[in-house]
Amino acid sequence: MADELMKLVEGLKEAHGSRLLSIVLYGSTVTGDFDPERSNYNVLVVLETITPADLQAARPVIEDWQARGHPLPLYFTREEIADAVDVFPMEFLDMSAAHRVLYGEDPLVGLDVPTRHLRHQLEYELRGKLIRLRELYIPASQSAERVTALMTDSIASFTVLFRHALRLFGLSEPPVKRREVVERLGDVLALDVAPFRAVLDLREAKRSLPLDEAERLFAAYLSAIQTVVERVDHLEEKL
Repeated sequence: MADELMKLVEGLKEAHGSRLLSIVLYGSTVTGDFDPERSNYNVLVVLETITPADLQAARPVIEDWQARGHPLPLYFTREEIADAVDVFPMEFLDMSAAHRVLYGEDPLVGLDVPTRHLRHQLEYELRGKLIRLRELYIPASQSAERVTALMTDSIASFTVLFRHALRLFGLSEPPVKRREVVERLGDVLALDVAPFRAVLDLREAKRSLPLDEAERLFAAYLSAIQTVVERVDHLEEKL
């Protein structure tokens, strides 16, 4: 991966020239939870200004990057980061907590992320993913492999959200590794996190379960998520 990142960095430097301020790697690659079969390489690109010409100049580099299976880089100007932290608190808190500068200045150092809208954004994301999980279970429910995959694919997103739940419940610096997040969530919310542990075990082992076991685990997994959503919802009365 180091070679691919180097190629991306050099290509973006050539495409953007002096307008390029920073290239930052963030997400599971940095936190230590990276899985080559499931995880993405998340890249933030910061320019002085962003015009259609700037984006067009990067097209060959980005097309090559996408062809290798990586998601599109996230483009911001320095001023846009400062202006956007209040509406994307979760994203910028996550980036600030775990990132690696590949080129230029660190655009996240000293970044003040207001958290006044964090509970609302968190509940919105949790409820949206819970609804989607139920929807996807309908076509998956007759296949042990698909039910297992539904859980093991979704746990990565939910643990990101659980990290922010910990922050709302008073933990100023929640852990970034998934298992540590799950354990702290159990402690802080007095919640049985055995379903989350079991799903993480399956994800790491890359194995499936018999259908009856997968169905039981899915029911427990869904119930535990619902409990977290309810606890976050009830926080509104206290904040």
